[in-house]
Amino acid sequence: MLGEIIPEFALVGIAITLLGVCLVILESEERAPEGKTTGGRKAYGVFFGLIGAIGQGVGLVLAKKGIYLNSTIALNPISATLMRLCLGALFIWMLALVSRKVPSVLKAVKDREGMRSTIAASVVGPYLGITLSMVAVTFTEAGVAQTLLSLMPVMILPVMWVVYGQRTNLRGIVGAVVAVVGVAIIFLS
Repeated sequence: MLGEIIPEFALVGIAITLLGVCLVILESEERAPEGKTTGGRKAYGVFFGLIGAIGQGVGLVLAKKGIYLNSTIALNPISATLMRLCLGALFIWMLALVSRKVPSVLKAVKDREGMRSTIAASVVGPYLGITLSMVAVTFTEAGVAQTLLSLMPVMILPVMWVVYGQRTNLRGIVGAVVAVVGVAIIFLS
């Protein structure tokens, strides 16, 4: 759809990176404070995780298609972010209207502490995250950008260590190293 061809060496790097991410995710599940997830719940989690991954990948490809007005002129990534956030907000408000939750939402807006946390999380997550993902997809292939965006489980390990004191085991450390090696291979290609 985009006419992008990822070099074979970069495909190897992508595969290694995803292997590392999988190792980290498996380690996190084993050491989760709530214990191991069983049977049907795990199947639901994997199913919805796959749907989310497909949605994120398709969304990134469509975003890149929308960013490029023609083969040489790209839309500003901040403008692309603004469009995505406005459409997302419109969808959420329509959903709130249809489900008759607008009074509850307006009541929640009056909670100052909750609003401070929500605004901080919105700036760090959706605004910065989407903006940087639009910058990434503007300057590289969509597959490479999506691989780099999938590194969140690896990036969160130091935060879990510092903020929550939750240490990772050898599998998590090996997974993080494998993921970083994969990223290095991508950038060397």
